[in-house]
Amino acid sequence: MVTTGLGSSLAYLLSRAERSVNRGLAAAVTAEDVTVEQWRILRALADGRGHSMGDLAEAVLMPHPTLTKAIDRLIDRSLVYRGHDPADRRKVAVFLADRGAELLARVEGGVAGHHRVIEAAYGTERTEQLMRDLEGLVRALDEPSRPLERHLSGPVRS
Repeated sequence: MVTTGLGSSLAYLLSRAERSVNRGLAAAVTAEDVTVEQWRILRALADGRGHSMGDLAEAVLMPHPTLTKAIDRLIDRSLVYRGHDPADRRKVAVFLADRGAELLARVEGGVAGHHRVIEAAYGTERTEQLMRDLEGLVRALDEPSRPLERHLSGPVRS
């Protein structure tokens, strides 16, 4: 285990892993002229419920201004559309258009292939365990009942 320099930082190692994974993912989705961020948007909208911009920004890990530009580009390509929120007609929601669903179906093959490459390199069981561990880490860090001060009382490595 690396214990010095940047390699001793969990935040650095997670960022480096994310960069490597996204580089491969980008290669898998660019054949359809889609970015990783756009794929995330299409994937989030695939549930058919429509999403507010706020909910969508949180789900796809994008700041609002960047998301708005990305949504506008997807609308220009007729892949998504804005409409009334089914739960509250006064609100606007974003929905996946049929053309967007067709594109997503084509892109998902490349995404699945990318996942298989990761599993081949890292091992299927280890990949599945890593995904569970990362989900657990996110849940633990997002838990609102844990005061930040309690976690910062000792030495911090990030």
